[in-house]
Amino acid sequence: MEDKYKIILSYIQDLSIEIPSPESLLTIRNTIPEFQMQVGINSKPLKRKMIEVVTTLNYSNPSKKKVTGFFEIKYATVINVLDLKIEKKELEKIVLCDLQIKIYPELEQKFLTILKNSGLPNLKFGKKIDFEELYKARLN
Repeated sequence: MEDKYKIILSYIQDLSIEIPSPESLLTIRNTIPEFQMQVGINSKPLKRKMIEVVTTLNYSNPSKKKVTGFFEIKYATVINVLDLKIEKKELEKIVLCDLQIKIYPELEQKFLTILKNSGLPNLKFGKKIDFEELYKARLN
């Protein structure tokens, strides 16, 4: 797959950290084991066989009815499609799986560093996201 696309650039497109009050931060710290990572992937074609892929990570507590904080990062990656005869299914796998596997460790580290610097110094993310598994589940 590596010879079918090339990463041109990647950057933090948008970042939102909302901790409304000291009480909110304390609540977040006390309930952090309940927080879960959600991932979203969007793409749009650009000129000259390039694609912008935006990976969104949202770290939130799904069991809380009242929002105590909001943590989200949108990470944009622009790839150049090198194989001009690539099939749609193959391109979909590159965007949703192969590229994500490649960029995720850096994206996760950046997000974790930002969250730690935002008042959550002992934060560690739980289970790693398995993009291969998510892609296969999407096909079924």
